[in-house]
Formats: sequence, C-alpha cells, structure tokens
Amino acid sequence: MDPGELKAAADRLSPELVGWRRRLHQHPELGFEEQETAALVARTLRGLGLDVRERVATTGVVGLLRAKRAGSARPAVLLRADMDALPIQEVDGREYGSRVAGRMHACGHDGHVAMLLGAASLVAERAAELPGDVVFCFQPAEEGLGGAERMIAEGVLDIVPTGSAFGIHLWSGYEAGTAALRAGPVMAAQDEFEARIVGRGGHGALPHTTLDPIVAAAHAVTALQSVVSRSVDPVETAVLTVGSLHAGSAPNVVPDEARLAGTLRSFVPEVRELLRRRLHEVLAGAAAAAGCRAEVLLKPGFPAVVNDGAAVLEARRCAVEVFGAANVLEHRPVAAAEDFAYFLERVPGAFIFVGIRNEARGIDAPHHSPRFDLDEAALPRGAELLARLALQ
Repeated sequence: MDPGELKAAADRLSPELVGWRRRLHQHPELGFEEQETAALVARTLRGLGLDVRERVATTGVVGLLRAKRAGSARPAVLLRADMDALPIQEVDGREYGSRVAGRMHACGHDGHVAMLLGAASLVAERAAELPGDVVFCFQPAEEGLGGAERMIAEGVLDIVPTGSAFGIHLWSGYEAGTAALRAGPVMAAQDEFEARIVGRGGHGALPHTTLDPIVAAAHAVTALQSVVSRSVDPVETAVLTVGSLHAGSAPNVVPDEARLAGTLRSFVPEVRELLRRRLHEVLAGAAAAAGCRAEVLLKPGFPAVVNDGAAVLEARRCAVEVFGAANVLEHRPVAAAEDFAYFLERVPGAFIFVGIRNEARGIDAPHHSPRFDLDEAALPRGAELLARLALQ
C-alpha cells in the first residue's frame, strides 16, 4: 500500500465526508431512534458492495467486507462509529445547524459516522489488499444507553471471527491535525446513584420533634468528599460527585425526606468496587447519625475503556503515517465514560482520539455544549486512519 496514495484518496473524499457529516448534523436522532441515520449508512454501504445487516440492536447497521487476497488468515478487524445525538438545543446561526428542536450532535458522532463511511469507501476500493475481513460497525445509543453491549449481545463480534476492535473519538481537547492514544485505561468506568434519606418532618421552630433529613443529607455530602481522599489509594484516580440535592419546600418546615444523586468514576475494578461500598456505608452512617435511614439505588454504568498494548503500537504506527510523529500525542486518561469499553472487554483493540479544536475559527467549545462544533479538516484524516487500521 502506497501511504501517499491513500492520503490523497482520503483528501479526494473530503467533500463527501463533509456532506455526510452536515446532513447528519442537521437531522440528529437520539439513542435507538437513529432511523434516518441508519438508512443513510445502509444505503451507502450497499453501494460499496458490502454485505449489510440492519436493525442490529434496534437501529444498528453492520457492513462486512470480505478479504479477497488468497490465503488471508488474519481474524477480522472491527471498526466502530456511534450514531446518536443528544437532547441539547444548538446555538442559532449555523448553516448546517440542527433542524430538530432540542436535539443536537454535540459530541461528534456525526463526524464519527462520516469518517467510518469514508473508511469503508477507501477500503472497499482496496479489497484485494486486505489481509483479513473488516466489520464496519455503526452503533446506536452510546450516550448512556449502552448500545455497544446490545450489539455484542446480538452477535456483532460473531458474524466472522473478530480479532481486534478500533474506534475513534473526535476530541475538542486536542488541536485539529493531531491524534492521541495510550495503552491501558483511557476513559473511566461510570456508575450513577440516587439516594433517599428518610426522616420525620415537622415545624422548623420545633426541630427536637423531628428527624431532620436535610441535616443528614448535608453531612452525607460532606462525608462523601472524604471517600476519594481517605479511602482510595493516592496513586489511583477516582471521582465521587454529588450533582443533585433536593429537600423541602418552605423555610419553616422540616421535610420528611431529602434526595441526592451523583456519579462515581474509576479506572480499575478494585477502586470501582471500593467506591460502591463506601457510598453505601457513608450514606447509611450519615443518615443513622441523624436518626434517619438511607435508601440507596446504585445504577451500574459502563466499564473503563482499556486499550491493549499491542493494538496501541499498531494504531500508533498508523497514526504516525497519517499525522506525522510530532502530532501523535500521549493521551492523558479522562474521567468521562464510553461504551466502546464493552468491545475492548471482549477483544483487544484501541480507542483513539483525533483533535478537532481550531481556536482561530472559534471551534473551541467542549463536548455536550450547545456551541460544540468540529474542524471538518479532521474528517479525511480520521477516515484515512481507520482505513489504515483495516489494511495493515
């Protein structure tokens, strides 16, 4: 494979990549509702001659490209893009802005789909060079709904023997023209919790006749801040955030209950279990100290995204060919969560970050912001990188 020829081919695809991305950006769909997106993907893949399976995990699409080289024996490579948007109202004034009120591609998934369609185009043109089959996985419902887990349960890794999985996330923390990756944990495991502290309400002027859940909740919030600093090994990383606290409706009334909710983030299973255990202990203890009781609901989320060392070496080689050695960075782990973790629990692989930030053009908003945007010059480079992972 001529490295320069593939790069030139990706550049020639740029108008199509931008067109796909903008069409998807104008028509965002939430998780498990990606009907128009899936139809576009399936139609495009069939036009490239791929074997297409639709309605995997409700709205997922899978395209299979068989290797044509005689004696090809490498297990299949799975390349994944997520398709869902977010319930966010985009800022006004963009020619390609969302046309659906209250919905927006605010995390770059429109770009992910465009890049994987571009990679499918590049690889299909070079099927004779493939060392093994390629599975193009267009996944629904990454944003908190676990579409990856559903696709795996419905057999996406079993269509052909799959030996590795790769995904790209366009990332506002890195400048356009760069990529970043690392071996080991790169994104955090995530759990959510809701707690109800039940006391006995009464008149605010007669607190001795009440069991005050607000006082218990206040102590609980404060005590929970000590879990990371005093229960987690200092060389490990963890987050415990209380993001919601509600109680009462009048200044002179002690309510019957207080409610709080939050999130736990960790990178290794031992710390994850520790956070879960200490959450229950602290809430129960704070409630009991005030004569109240705590009811805790833990909602398990995605596991940590853990990159395989050998897969990272392969991906880094490809990234250097795409971006140049000076522009391939060592990624620092972030406590955000991603359900690509489920693929990496089953097969070795790597999750790669491609920069989209361009402050000179005002493209500097974080993910999940109404101002989020991406430098579309990243799209051909991402498509090229995915294609190289399939072809090498």
